[in-house]
Amino acid sequence: MNPPTIFILQFTLSLIVFALLTKWYLTPWLANQPIHTALIVLVFPHATRHIGLSFLVPGLTDELPTTFATEAAYGDFVSGLLAILCLVALRRHWGLALPLVWVFNLVGTVDLVNALRQAEAIPHLGVTWFIPTFLVPVLLITHGLIFARLLKHARQ
Repeated sequence: MNPPTIFILQFTLSLIVFALLTKWYLTPWLANQPIHTALIVLVFPHATRHIGLSFLVPGLTDELPTTFATEAAYGDFVSGLLAILCLVALRRHWGLALPLVWVFNLVGTVDLVNALRQAEAIPHLGVTWFIPTFLVPVLLITHGLIFARLLKHARQ
């Protein structure tokens, strides 16, 4: 198998595994939680997005295209900082907590979609391969759940 095929296979299988975990365990539990508690749980994985700065570390990647490396690294970094700010705002029940979560979720989703559309980077990911094949599926699923929870709350 060639690297793009392996990448798609690993990404898809990770997405399936985390989707099942979400459907069977996380979604039923979240349904019984207040909005702030549910969002804290869903935002927490994004607080580690500083890991995306790894795309800028020489030697970890194999000549990663500069556009991808820069956009993915700083997009993740900003998303991670916004996630941390959201966690504090949600925990302290700030009035701007939910609008901050909307901003974070939009920025973070756009960042991931932008990175995923740059398939030319796949063969050059080096040891950062685990980020898009393992972590990104978790982040995509939680972004979707955050949007669902925010929309449900807005309708109520």
